[in-house]
Amino acid sequence: MKLRVSANLSNGDDPLLQAAINAATLRFHETLRPSILLSVSYFIAFSFRHFVEHLVEPLFHDPYVACFVSPSTSINDNQSTHPYCLATRFLDEKLLQILGDTDELKQVVLLTDGADTRAYRLTWPNSTLIFDISAEKIYSEIFSKLRDVGAQITRNCLLIHVPKETPNVQEALRKKGFNGNRPSIWILQGFPLMTLASFENVLLTVGSLATKGCLLIGEIPAWLIEPSHDAEAGQGEWIHRIFMSHGFQVKVQDHEQVAKNLGAKLLKEPSSSILFVAEHLRFSDDQVYKSSWILKYVLRHFQVSTFRLTVNLWIVWVGLFLMATWRWEFQRAEDEGDEQGFEDL
Repeated sequence: MKLRVSANLSNGDDPLLQAAINAATLRFHETLRPSILLSVSYFIAFSFRHFVEHLVEPLFHDPYVACFVSPSTSINDNQSTHPYCLATRFLDEKLLQILGDTDELKQVVLLTDGADTRAYRLTWPNSTLIFDISAEKIYSEIFSKLRDVGAQITRNCLLIHVPKETPNVQEALRKKGFNGNRPSIWILQGFPLMTLASFENVLLTVGSLATKGCLLIGEIPAWLIEPSHDAEAGQGEWIHRIFMSHGFQVKVQDHEQVAKNLGAKLLKEPSSSILFVAEHLRFSDDQVYKSSWILKYVLRHFQVSTFRLTVNLWIVWVGLFLMATWRWEFQRAEDEGDEQGFEDL
């Protein structure tokens, strides 16, 4: 297995950078999970059946993650999968599946911790625009490390960074090429969410820019909702309420079921995150603006007021109704005439 190695990051006292390094360390352990070596030991100690049962490949391969971890980081020989790594594989698969099934989908927005290598390690469809929203300081340091080891994204695709500290992220995305009239897919993993309000700001941003039917897929920390949700309502119902209030229909994914589908064995400790897939049910701001602009153009072009346009539409509808009624009466009269003629004959 080939890993690109560089000097590790110095986290200092930055908690966001430390969190990004912790996540990178988990990806590092998953990439180097010694499943085959451990399986050989099972084969020697037990039987071929045990060998096959324990021959589990890593969930993903991150060739650049070694750039971010300390050279002294030891290899974890635990065969169980961390929920973060399980979520990473789930998001990767879902993202690539949707991109492959939707030809017109060329906009991907990644809300990350700044050390996410998804833009480099995945193979993207031709002409995909990838927007990374993360902390400027962390992203700059990570980008420098990736450039040093020769990391590149898929040919004919473009990676664009938008600092999360930007006062108006929506406007910044538009200025850098995001089109709110075209479909997009949003991935949320590692993005700093300190409070419930910060998560609602994410939903507000996505809801304003994503067209109807677009997906927001990701994970949020479970503690984010524990102090806030109604004790009488279940966790699932509360999550549904918060998403629906911003125009999303959400489905929470069960980690155990995802692990079963992937043939992975989860750590026995409870998951500290909530994995979800949410569909946007409203029109984006750009779609609403485009519709209103078309209506204004029609009114201006034909020089009619809204009242006159309404009256004209009613006249057309009444005319069509009368024509349909006349045709029905005429057909009935003909049928009756045919029956009378037949009786005379």
